[in-house]
Amino acid sequence: MAKEFLVIGAGRFGSSVARTLYRQGYDVMVVDKDEALIQQISGEITNAVKADATSEASLNALGIKDFDAVVIAIGDDIQASIMAAILVVEMGAKKTLAKAQNEIQGKVLSKIGINKVVFPERDMGQKLAHSLIAPTIIDMIELSDYYSVVEVSAPEEMIGQTLLKLNLRARYGVSVIALRRNNGGQTIISPVAEDLIEADDIIVAIGENKQLKKLGWI
Repeated sequence: MAKEFLVIGAGRFGSSVARTLYRQGYDVMVVDKDEALIQQISGEITNAVKADATSEASLNALGIKDFDAVVIAIGDDIQASIMAAILVVEMGAKKTLAKAQNEIQGKVLSKIGINKVVFPERDMGQKLAHSLIAPTIIDMIELSDYYSVVEVSAPEEMIGQTLLKLNLRARYGVSVIALRRNNGGQTIISPVAEDLIEADDIIVAIGENKQLKKLGWI
């Protein structure tokens, strides 16, 4: 049976999450109190419902416990986001994720019992800033304040060298966890010392931020 997801809020973030899940073959219901937004997305997901997510009766009618996960994607109305989160958690949602505008809202959502809090605007801003500082960066995931996973275009000076010769782990404490060949679409997971860095390769690495910075990778 396909997983079922409930997305509360049909703004840019919520609709993007909903469309992506639906395109991956999952059943997706979107709830929003804005009729125009519901009409806009109704043909692109499994079901779209006009409802007030801060109403206990409205959420009860949806059967919160039946969904594999609930995503609270309410935009600028922080009070509505928190109220919906409280209700969803109290109704026994299996898994919850919520969008936060700032750190304070994020802390409140976590205290309520939301399983995962995301900061789309902050994270996108950080990625943009890093891409301006280090143009080789393709993507970056901050694991903590001190460690990150990065995807970078192979620097010219590393092309033609083996991981053994580069010795990134000993020199910088940075581990290459994958190599993606752009020329053939192949991905090498857990590459070995003899693997060669080729032109147009994408390097996926994990390490301490200060060491990644020395490499120019953040």
